[in-house]
Amino acid sequence: MIKLEGALYPWRFRLVLLLLALMVGAIVWRIIDLHVFDHDFLKAHGDARSVRHIPIPAHRGLVTDRNGEPLAVSTPVTTLWANGKELQAGKARWPALAAALGQEPKALAVRLQANAEREFLYLVRGLTPEQGQRVLDLKLAGVYAIEEFRRFYPGGEVTAHVVGFTDIDDRGREGMELAYDEWLAGVPGTRQVLKDRRGRLIKDVQVAQNAKAGKALALSIDLRLQYLAHRELRNALVEFGAKAGSLVMIDVKTGEVLAMVNQPTYNPNNRRDMQPAAMRNRAIIDVFEPGSTMKPFSMSAALKSGRWKPTDTVDVSPGTLQIGRYTIRDVSRSTGPLSLTEILIKSSNVGMSKIAFDIGGESIYALMQQVGLGQDTGLGFPGERVGNLPNYREWHKAETATLSYGYGLSVTAVQLAHAYSVLANDGRSIPLSLTRIDRKPDGAQVIPETIAKIMQGMLQEVIEAPAGVYRAKVPGYHVAGKSGTARKVSKDSRGYRDNAYRSLFAGFGPVSDPRIAVAIVIDEPSKGGYYGGLVSAPVFSNVMAGALRLLNVVPDNLAPPVESQATAVNAVKGGRI
Repeated sequence: MIKLEGALYPWRFRLVLLLLALMVGAIVWRIIDLHVFDHDFLKAHGDARSVRHIPIPAHRGLVTDRNGEPLAVSTPVTTLWANGKELQAGKARWPALAAALGQEPKALAVRLQANAEREFLYLVRGLTPEQGQRVLDLKLAGVYAIEEFRRFYPGGEVTAHVVGFTDIDDRGREGMELAYDEWLAGVPGTRQVLKDRRGRLIKDVQVAQNAKAGKALALSIDLRLQYLAHRELRNALVEFGAKAGSLVMIDVKTGEVLAMVNQPTYNPNNRRDMQPAAMRNRAIIDVFEPGSTMKPFSMSAALKSGRWKPTDTVDVSPGTLQIGRYTIRDVSRSTGPLSLTEILIKSSNVGMSKIAFDIGGESIYALMQQVGLGQDTGLGFPGERVGNLPNYREWHKAETATLSYGYGLSVTAVQLAHAYSVLANDGRSIPLSLTRIDRKPDGAQVIPETIAKIMQGMLQEVIEAPAGVYRAKVPGYHVAGKSGTARKVSKDSRGYRDNAYRSLFAGFGPVSDPRIAVAIVIDEPSKGGYYGGLVSAPVFSNVMAGALRLLNVVPDNLAPPVESQATAVNAVKGGRI
């Protein structure tokens, strides 16, 4: 029958044979084309199933102090991950894996069982390369490694509030690490490798893109001064049983922050038991009423007005001043006329208020604003607060008086130190910086130079006069400053808390050529006293003495050599003088 159909319709048979021949020819041609002419097609599809691009981690830039001492460095670490599906075949070796990882076998088994269907899960992150290699040496199917970097902070708790820290993914989360995250962060690269269908590495082909490390960052902080300030502030808190404290040191010529410390603090290298309150950079975030440390600026406003001269006096008797139902009191209980310098030495609220009534609250407000109070410092630090400098349409006596002696406004420790640096720099305000400055910046003259120099001499008397703050004296140097004691505001009700104070001191030195300004704030001292001249002044003395010596500042208050004195006496006796 078949022969008959073939004989009757030979063209159909030939057509089928022709079609089959064309199909075979097309297949043969395609095979030749793919292997000879268009071989990139097969290569691309083969590579898609075996070539992988894995990231090359880039380490963050080095953070150093102004002298090149490392404050934040990146160290290589190993992160281990697992394919949950592949690990299910080796359950018998899970105890060995747990031992190598330092984990509880039962807890690890439960975790792996719960993620049996996942192709990616972290086993542990941040191991040292040696620890990671010990796990990889077990050669468990489904266990893989990733190269990463981890941040280490050589300064530990001493520099924690300034430098900050990064999270587990090496992103900045606090301090300068956060503020300069884009600057410090590197750009990861990629590496081309060949892997089999199980994800095992067969061949390292090439580096497709090199990793680019982050840029280095040099801070203005001097690590030597930072350690000094940290030690003295901590000792003061222990001695007086204080709750917290801050200290800021500024180079008055350049505006660089040389030291910034807070208590309590934390260790950024071990944050397991870290308290959130300890992370706060109080020097730049916490605001407070500065108390009598504001009197030098009110006095500057009085001198600037032209209505007052340093030789003028104010009658502060009987040591109190009634304004409506509000009574202003002098802690020193001074009576009689006091000169402007004596008002600062005795910290007379009555004397300062009477001067303020004469010149008006607006002039005091304007000068305080010009020295940076209630203004952004420009540091760009995360969470920085500007405080509050009130301005009224009509200045009543109560608002004028309280502002003149440091109540009714709020500042940060950084703002307080900056304001005193203006007085120290002959009335010239220099922008602050937390990064090292290689060229002295331009500033603005906000207080007349003659008035600033008068205030320097008056503040020197505040420390060196017989009734002055003698605990702030620095051997070998003339220094200037003002203490302050401020009651703490109650959070639950209007008014102030009982027996809750902040002890303050701010000053600069040496007076002959001021180099550094320091502000100290100690929160709620609970034993031994609470006045700024008692609690904070000794910290100023110790820190200033150590800093001036570390910076090789020439002493300006050395006693004459004994031999020279004897020679002078002999010369007088001999009639030569």
